[in-house]
Amino acid sequence: MANGSKGNLGLIVMSNCKELGEKVDRWLKELRGETNEDFSYIIPIEEVRFNNGEGKIRILDSVRGKDLYILTDVGNYHCTYTMFGFENRMGPDEHFQDIKRVISAIGGKANRVTLIMPLLYASRQHRRKGRESLDCAMALEELENCGVDTILTFDAHDPTIYNAIPGSSFENVFPTYSILKNFIAKEGDDIFKDNMTVISPDTGAMERAIYYANVLGLDVGMFYKRRDRTRIVNGKNPIVQHEYIGGPLEGKKVLIIDDMIASGQSIIEVVNEAVKRNAKEIYAVATFAFFTEGVEKFDKLYEEGKLTRLYTTNLTYIPESYYDRPWLVRVDLSRFIAKIANTLNNDESISPLLECTSRIRRLLKHTGN
Repeated sequence: MANGSKGNLGLIVMSNCKELGEKVDRWLKELRGETNEDFSYIIPIEEVRFNNGEGKIRILDSVRGKDLYILTDVGNYHCTYTMFGFENRMGPDEHFQDIKRVISAIGGKANRVTLIMPLLYASRQHRRKGRESLDCAMALEELENCGVDTILTFDAHDPTIYNAIPGSSFENVFPTYSILKNFIAKEGDDIFKDNMTVISPDTGAMERAIYYANVLGLDVGMFYKRRDRTRIVNGKNPIVQHEYIGGPLEGKKVLIIDDMIASGQSIIEVVNEAVKRNAKEIYAVATFAFFTEGVEKFDKLYEEGKLTRLYTTNLTYIPESYYDRPWLVRVDLSRFIAKIANTLNNDESISPLLECTSRIRRLLKHTGN
């Protein structure tokens, strides 16, 4: 645990987010004026996987007295290992186990340990409905008990999950400013002037949509998911119909806001419903885009002229083959993460970085929106 003094910064990058980690390292060097091209803040580790599926992690350099920032992507399903001769893909549970292995390998020798987990582990299982597990809360308690000083995540599915560890530092970061900055750069300075409405695809994303609408000075609407509670398909009750609550969409541009896209079926249905209401152009924003059933349905939406573009971040794994889609824009958050780590290491408040309302308004004023 932290002793209250500043330590040298060290970055531990799990293999599941190597590309993002290397970008963060380059930004840290630039922010700190490091001119030695051979220098790196990344502390090398070795991730070992035995043939029976068990694993271990070895840290290859000293971490004594350092402020460590562990960077991991628990959603990266591209990582594989061999078990009993079969190739297995790693899931969130295995990635989470590796986080604990790293903390165990640190062995209490670090000055402070900050876990940067952009995609919060088990965030979709954040509350109980009957006799169910409470995975996210249990995981946070486990990390706290392991000695993590700060947990930093992005756009948690339910931000109130921090109540599970009231005695620890839990930072939920929103990438809103970075996304809107890229959105304006791509779509043009006057994108919000032409009669746009912000849409929430369900009740859970309504607060997020209201924030976007308020800061951008736009109208807001919502689609309510009416589900068949008598059946469970792929782990959830199937949607029977989307009911729209809000003003008319005819001739308007539509901006759909959500935290994550899994199969994408919900977003696709909302896009089709907006098209039925004669929306002019349709954009979508999601911090995490998993595309668990591929992107072919989104390709079709784009080809049919229904979806103009979808904005997401590079905070979790997306296959390389998806990058060249004309409708997909990935927002790079590596510099933002580096600024947060640099600020924390200097014992300064990160509140100015997390407060994005004033920054967005300055951005809009600069562009004339």
